[in-house]
Amino acid sequence: MENKPLEHTSLERKSLDSLQLVVEEIGKRIVGQKAVIEQVLVCLLARGHCLLEGAPGLAKTLLASSLAETLEQSFHRLQFTPDLMPSDIVGTELLEEIHATGKREFNFIKGPVFTHFLLADEINRTPPKTQAALLEAMQEKQVTYAGKRYALPDPFFVLATQNPVEQSGTYPLPEAQLDRFLMLVKVDYPSAEEELQVLQRTTGNYSATLKPLLNAEQIIELQQLVKEVVIAPELLEFAVQLVRQTRPVESAHDMVNKYVIWGAGPRAGQALVLCAKAKALIAGRFAVTLEDLQSVAASVLRHRILLNFHAEADKQSADAIVEQLWQDSLKGQSFL
Repeated sequence: MENKPLEHTSLERKSLDSLQLVVEEIGKRIVGQKAVIEQVLVCLLARGHCLLEGAPGLAKTLLASSLAETLEQSFHRLQFTPDLMPSDIVGTELLEEIHATGKREFNFIKGPVFTHFLLADEINRTPPKTQAALLEAMQEKQVTYAGKRYALPDPFFVLATQNPVEQSGTYPLPEAQLDRFLMLVKVDYPSAEEELQVLQRTTGNYSATLKPLLNAEQIIELQQLVKEVVIAPELLEFAVQLVRQTRPVESAHDMVNKYVIWGAGPRAGQALVLCAKAKALIAGRFAVTLEDLQSVAASVLRHRILLNFHAEADKQSADAIVEQLWQDSLKGQSFL
């Protein structure tokens, strides 16, 4: 399929040019992790929320704050703990006295969720009631308190983290709530060369000032442009079939029928296409390629596939199943 050139206004062209510099700019502060940074940016452009999973000390918090700084957005970090309450996230009402009249009335004090970028650090360390309060705000883009609705800023982006290593005292997100995250991005350990560079930077006098490249208006503009990116009918059909093959009821794949309890739903197909479009836009293209779909497939599908105990016993992962399904789906495709 031939890639169409981007044909937009000069203002949109400027936003697109700046977008392609974001990953490089954040790289001044974050060593390596280029793929992770790009996938987080994909998630933002697709108007979703991102769940980062990785061991402690892999710069997940620094990535979130650096992204907000580069995109010139307000930023709050919220450490999730077992005693955190929903009101600690969304806000609460306080009884205040009006000095002019002497009367008292309740006034809503907005919580940390009222920001452009919210880092929900270790989201699996807080009880389900508090997790649900955040997930409702993520889905509705608003907070309801005492019968009144309060709109969240636009853009509103939640970057949540969870530690896969230590599970003591944690409250894993149910599958239905995991599905609310557009992508689950895994953060791996750096290479030996990258780790050496980390030590050189963090144990010396190195400091990096990030240049703001985009503002809220430009981000919203780019989010709207994502839906204008075209995808060929055969690639759209390929995405549908890939998602459907993750479901044991419909899949003809032995690996799925043996290891999967529940496959990805229709929301996964929507996420796959939108993320592929955002990936194409970051690359400066106005048409989705097969490589765009492949680059986001694992992050879109891994948390939407529920495995059984056979998979755990045989040390099979959702990533391995997605990879096998991808390779099998490619066989016999005419557009290759």
